[in-house]
Amino acid sequence: MVPAVPAPRTWWYVAGALPAALLALVAGLATTGAAAPQALFDPGALVRWGLPVVTVVSHAAAALTVGAFALAAVVLPAGPARSRAVRTGAVAAVVWAPAQLVQLLLTHASVIGTGLGGPGYGEQLVQFVTQIELGTILAWSTVLTALVALVAVAVTGPTGAAWAGVLALVAMVPLALTGHAAGAANHELAVSSWWMHLAGVTLWAGGLAVLCLVASRAGRDLPASVERYSAVALWAYVLVAGSGLAGALLRLSTAAELVTHPYGRLLLAKVVLTVALGLIGWAHRRATVPALRAAAAAGSTRPGGAFWRLAGVEVVVMAAVVGVAVALGSSAPPIPQDPPPDATPVYLLTGYPEPPFPTALTYLTQWRPEPLTATLAVVAVGVYLAWVRRLRRRGDAWPLWRAVSWVSGFVLFAWVTNGGPAVYGSVLFSAHMVQHMLLAMVVPIFLVVGAPVTLAVRALPHRRDGSRGPREWLLAVVHSGWARFFAHPVVAAVNFAGSLVVFYYTGLFELALTTHVGHLAMVAHFTLAGYLFANALISVDPGPTRPGYPLRLLLLFGTMAFHAFFGISLISLTSLLAADHFGRLGLSWWVDALADQGKGGAITWGIGEIPTLALAVAVALSWARDDERVARRTDRRADRDDDAELRAYNEMLASRAGRPDETRR
Repeated sequence: MVPAVPAPRTWWYVAGALPAALLALVAGLATTGAAAPQALFDPGALVRWGLPVVTVVSHAAAALTVGAFALAAVVLPAGPARSRAVRTGAVAAVVWAPAQLVQLLLTHASVIGTGLGGPGYGEQLVQFVTQIELGTILAWSTVLTALVALVAVAVTGPTGAAWAGVLALVAMVPLALTGHAAGAANHELAVSSWWMHLAGVTLWAGGLAVLCLVASRAGRDLPASVERYSAVALWAYVLVAGSGLAGALLRLSTAAELVTHPYGRLLLAKVVLTVALGLIGWAHRRATVPALRAAAAAGSTRPGGAFWRLAGVEVVVMAAVVGVAVALGSSAPPIPQDPPPDATPVYLLTGYPEPPFPTALTYLTQWRPEPLTATLAVVAVGVYLAWVRRLRRRGDAWPLWRAVSWVSGFVLFAWVTNGGPAVYGSVLFSAHMVQHMLLAMVVPIFLVVGAPVTLAVRALPHRRDGSRGPREWLLAVVHSGWARFFAHPVVAAVNFAGSLVVFYYTGLFELALTTHVGHLAMVAHFTLAGYLFANALISVDPGPTRPGYPLRLLLLFGTMAFHAFFGISLISLTSLLAADHFGRLGLSWWVDALADQGKGGAITWGIGEIPTLALAVAVALSWARDDERVARRTDRRADRDDDAELRAYNEMLASRAGRPDETRR
């Protein structure tokens, strides 16, 4: 039996994590000199050292919040361990909100260089949060963390934990817009990679810290909980490593700067610690989980030395990594992150150099990496193929053409969001409409044909201990009231068509062009709207009650007619949409923005024809196959009735044939 460890020991490692983070922070700041007095407008030692310290506290609270609610939502079954995780998340969220407020105040003091307080301090602070982009972003972050705290204290079960965890991840979006990512070249790549980095770190580090806090309450569920957390940690580790690599490429010009520049040396230390954490996690999965299972089989209900030797040490090392990361964020990288002095209007408006004149070849050769959508495409394809392989290993079949459709859909999605349509979509309205139409009308058809929900339900394991895994969450979402409402055929059609007008004829269009968050929201909304519309017409997945085939065709042609009229309205416009953007680009290969807008309207009208025809054919084929199935069922029923009548007739003849013999006897 693995020796038991008293419950109070669980606090030693978590309590030691914060000092480890602060020591790493101080060492990092000393290495780069980021906390040294400034020659002009020095805000004082309190601000110079207090800001990174408060940032560490804020990041630690965010990690505990996300980690606690992630464990409560997808790892822990109902019981004392889940209850403690929920309480931990609530306390961490309540700490996170004021820490974020203090970070806002210290950031303002650092920017103005006069310290806290003084004459006119209140007016300067109001101006900072209302007129300066950095201040506005931090104000939004403070508001969102306060909202997270309000939601967190009301959480009681896995559903509430999931909502609180998602909201906490959303609250970190403003943090991804600050620091080096705020003014970086390749701004979109910097913002997305930094948010992915934050999300991965909070899931990984926060999840393990909370697991240490609840381990003594998990009892016999501890081995399964550790194994599930290990799977989550593996995904988080890949996310952290990939996004960290992307961020390093943006801030280092050569590999030699890892040893020649103070920022590079600090980054190298972080890389070494991260690799060490990966090795510890691998050992955790290979050695600790079997040891815990053996201890549970022997009757132990507490975590033993095997757990603490790895999990506890890993928490402390993770805290040191967080401290180094905050020091990195406070230090100047080798590559300047401000726009160059000779930046063109295209660069100032989009954050990227002007692309070459658009041709069919450049649409295929120009790329602008977007980590979030690229990662989504890779993960979606990899997970889907893993599910197919799992089915085939146990002898179940899955149609090859459905897998090909799913992969094709995400390959197209990756190109639309990272390739030529994304590059030219920020400078040409016509290219933007190509991107929009492919996302809303072509990609969703491929994805719906892939039948991902049906595959997932067949491939994912079912949990029986009261916790919610991927299968349980997927079914909960599919059968939720929100999903039934938005997936209803009429609602899906209205959303698909009506959101076009709302998006393009309001300020949302320009918001999507000028902000990365707005652009990602546009991609998510129209891809999902197209998926729900196609799902209502041709999907075989579980979902809403679908109307009869005649009504489906009527719904399809009605929606597409509205779509065509929308394209005609764009062609007829005499004013420029998002004029402050398209009218100020000053492209060297001059383009008439209004004429290009009319071209975009024609593309909107024209591209919709082929997907409409494909959907109509798919509905007609489904209608025919359904009629054939009904006919076969009717024929089988008729055959059964005929057989029954024939048996009855033969029995009657046999009974009549037997009566004379009985009379003679």
